[in-house]
Amino acid sequence: MIYVFALIAALAFIILGIVRWKIHPFFVLLVAAIGYGFVTGMSVPAIISSVNDGFGSIMGKIGLIIFFGVVIGTVLEKSGGAMVIAARMLKLIGEKSVHLAMMLTGYLLSIPVFADSAFIMMNPLNKALSHKAAVSFAGTSVALALGLMATHVMVPPTPGPIAAAGILEVDLGNVIFWGIIVSLLSLVPSYFFATKIASKVKLPIVMEKAATAIHQPQLWTSLLAITVPIVLIILKSFFDYPDFALQTHALYPVISFLGTPVIALLIGVALSLLLPKELDHTVFSANGWFGEALKTAAPIILITGAGGIFGSMLQNSGIADLITGSFSDLNIGLFFPFLLAACLKTTQGSSTVALITTASIVAPILPALGLDEPFLKTMTVLAIGAGSVVVSHANDSFFWVLTQLTGMDVKDGNKTLTLGTLVLGVSGILIVFLFSQLFQ
Repeated sequence: MIYVFALIAALAFIILGIVRWKIHPFFVLLVAAIGYGFVTGMSVPAIISSVNDGFGSIMGKIGLIIFFGVVIGTVLEKSGGAMVIAARMLKLIGEKSVHLAMMLTGYLLSIPVFADSAFIMMNPLNKALSHKAAVSFAGTSVALALGLMATHVMVPPTPGPIAAAGILEVDLGNVIFWGIIVSLLSLVPSYFFATKIASKVKLPIVMEKAATAIHQPQLWTSLLAITVPIVLIILKSFFDYPDFALQTHALYPVISFLGTPVIALLIGVALSLLLPKELDHTVFSANGWFGEALKTAAPIILITGAGGIFGSMLQNSGIADLITGSFSDLNIGLFFPFLLAACLKTTQGSSTVALITTASIVAPILPALGLDEPFLKTMTVLAIGAGSVVVSHANDSFFWVLTQLTGMDVKDGNKTLTLGTLVLGVSGILIVFLFSQLFQ
């Protein structure tokens, strides 16, 4: 029972440390991991080894991947490429279908750009289109927000899903492929929620003076930095799939190299440099776009590393054997990581922290949950992603970004975004569970 007590105490400390004491998640996770090790009776050398190996191993796998993904998103945002993509999406779908246009635009933009930043960037356009089409501003705002959240928690190269996939040692191409399918299907009920329920909230539209137009790159160059890395990673997964027997193909060495996530995203970074009007210190310097990307990525990378330490400590403590014996007769499977991620998201607010922490806890006990097969491990990442969106409320920064920019009060925010993220998350886990039954 000491293992269970120590784990519960560690989780309680993580939640209190982040929510009540406002301690940075990296230090909370680190102290919780070390404290767990001492409480369970691990030796000092074993604790030190868990810290070093847990941090080093996960950083070697995904540290650069996270950073490169953030660089691509930053350059897309700063160069105007993201707005070019958004404008074309609106043109394709049609301004009359504002809800669908906002949802799908948010869905695409949140793959490279953080959800908070993408919402801030898209809000003026959403407001103008809602005013022009005479539709509910609350409904279109929620449609945009749910589109952003779907890829934010389920589709790499967004940092959270990358981190979860790395911790669980899941092929990134598989996560991208299935993440796109699951997240899109999850948006179907979310769309009806935005149009039928959230749209009932009355929200006045206060139009502001239009901003001065910025440099706009071409659409094809804006898309390259997103699509090429994703295609390369999925292509490598296709070539690696045992049933296709493509390992002897002449192109395999090239695809295997270019499709390795760190190389694919580095290529994406290079392609993103086609977007700025001028390549100078405003892009490359420590105070420029690259420096800003580093400042954004550093906390995420450190939190991910601390999550790796926590997972390593759990694994080396022997808790996996205990859990295996306790859960062997319970068929809760994918619902365990979903519920754990949902609890962490609801209590501390950050989807990324919920993703990383849940993946760290679940990794050693995948066999006990019956989730150690490659396909089920992919579904586990998506189940954690679905849980990490449930629910956004007052302790989530994204909740305040939406309410403050749209003029909603807290009550309206709970009626729209909070309930909307519940619909998105529950839809996600049900689709994941269905796929696990159909394709396993």
